[in-house]
Amino acid sequence: MVLNWIWISFFLIAFVVAVIQLCMGNAGVFQDIMDSTFSSAKTGFEISLGLTGVLSLWLGIMKIGEKGGLVNTFARWLSPVFSRLFPDLPKNDPAYGHIFMNVAANMLGLDNAATPMGLKAMERMQELNKTKDVASNPMIMFLVLNTSGLTIIPVSVLVYRAQMGAAQPADVFIPILLATFFSTLVGLLVTCFIQKIRFDKVLIGFVGGLSVIVALIIWGFSQLPAVKIGPVSTSVANIILFVVIIGFIISGVKAKINVYEAFVEGAKDGFTTAVKIIPYLIAILVGIGVFRASGAMDAVVNGVAWCADKCGLDTQFVGALPTALMKPLSGGGARGLMIDAMTTYGADSFTGRLACLFQGSTDTTFYILAVYFGSVNIKNTRHAVGCGLLADLAGIVAAIFLAYLFFA
Repeated sequence: MVLNWIWISFFLIAFVVAVIQLCMGNAGVFQDIMDSTFSSAKTGFEISLGLTGVLSLWLGIMKIGEKGGLVNTFARWLSPVFSRLFPDLPKNDPAYGHIFMNVAANMLGLDNAATPMGLKAMERMQELNKTKDVASNPMIMFLVLNTSGLTIIPVSVLVYRAQMGAAQPADVFIPILLATFFSTLVGLLVTCFIQKIRFDKVLIGFVGGLSVIVALIIWGFSQLPAVKIGPVSTSVANIILFVVIIGFIISGVKAKINVYEAFVEGAKDGFTTAVKIIPYLIAILVGIGVFRASGAMDAVVNGVAWCADKCGLDTQFVGALPTALMKPLSGGGARGLMIDAMTTYGADSFTGRLACLFQGSTDTTFYILAVYFGSVNIKNTRHAVGCGLLADLAGIVAAIFLAYLFFA
């Protein structure tokens, strides 16, 4: 229901803003809106079509791991922690393995690998869901972990900074890592509070251990020359990804299954899933496109700038706000706004760097909700949107603070 009203709000607010602009002499605003609806619908279909091959590949690999027993092995390893974060899932359920693989891929910035694994996790959780059109607690916890965007290696951001001529493309690496950690931590805590999940020694140890790991990673990369952080990050991510593929194949060989047939069986699901998410993806992208084309997004940004100025706050951060506001709505849109900020203000400017922090500190909340919930026909998302947006807000606030700390 929440996503339903948000989607309706995109259109109603866009219409009101467009009427105001028309009265002020902008005769082309409705033309821009209609152009945006068609282009957004086309983009949604093209994204879904592009996902078909990737989904087929990774669902095929996942099927090998599932039949080879590797997914169940992950489930046993993670059971002490995930059984507390996902108390409604049976102990040692295969869903734990899929969740782990999805979260691990997201942490490495491997979006193409993360999505199929996430869809597989949602499919399994839907099988256990008693009310098929209402999001279960495990689904919401899983999606909040996704939307909070915990990323250890922000490969894409570093690549774009290099392409835009940044003197030290990796100078945003540590701030992004810190910002995304705070985003994930807030999302996790808020969801645990709403779902009444008690923090015991295991969860405290898990969160504390994760904090230590993040600190060690920050320390390790801080020892590298700035020019080597990007290449090393990319190499590590690619090595880990290929090791995962090899590991799954070896598990299938050891289990004496027909690896090729298992891959084909899983790959067939990729096409079906890609087709299933098309209407959901087009719906959310069209709503976002209309909101943006009407000028409503610009109005929000200008309003924030006015409020900040009246409060006597520094307004350097305002130029990067479109990236922050767009990121929960559209990853591609936020990426374009990040590049626009670096083009307009300079890749090494405060605004350009902050836009990169916004891009790397959170994930595309509404896109993830539309794709993942759409793949299993969930209509009532319950508190998923609220928890996801609170995590996004934490990431945005942390990014602004860290940008002033590191770059002001």
